Amino acid sequence: MPSKDPHTVVVNLRNPTGYTCDIKAGHHTLVADEPVPLGGEDLGVAPYELLKAALGACTAMTIRMYAERKKWDLQDAQITLRHSRDTNKNSVFERDIKLVGNLDQEQRERLLDIADRCPVHKTLSNGASILSRLVD
Repeated sequence: MPSKDPHTVVVNLRNPTGYTCDIKAGHHTLVADEPVPLGGEDLGVAPYELLKAALGACTAMTIRMYAERKKWDLQDAQITLRHSRDTNKNSVFERDIKLVGNLDQEQRERLLDIADRCPVHKTLSNGASILSRLVD
């Protein structure tokens, strides 16, 4: 049953077999799938790509908001992300941030600090509780 809450995301398996999922987020739709080597059909973005995209988008938006508030000339923020696991199998996200605009070194360093304040970064860094329940 779809939620009336605009912040709720609903994910459904598309078919009785396979991994393709249809995602409804507010009035937006997305498709997620696994790549062919993992048994999917590669019809959409893989789950970890969605997670990296969430971190990258949140980072860019947070940097933009801060730069606008300071009236700094930030023309673009390009965020490149990679995910791996360390020897203890803990997730490691590498985030390269390219700032485009007429910014001095102090402004650039401040925006790098601000990147760590994006809500998705905070959630991933601090962990989160996930409460699951079966519904009819």
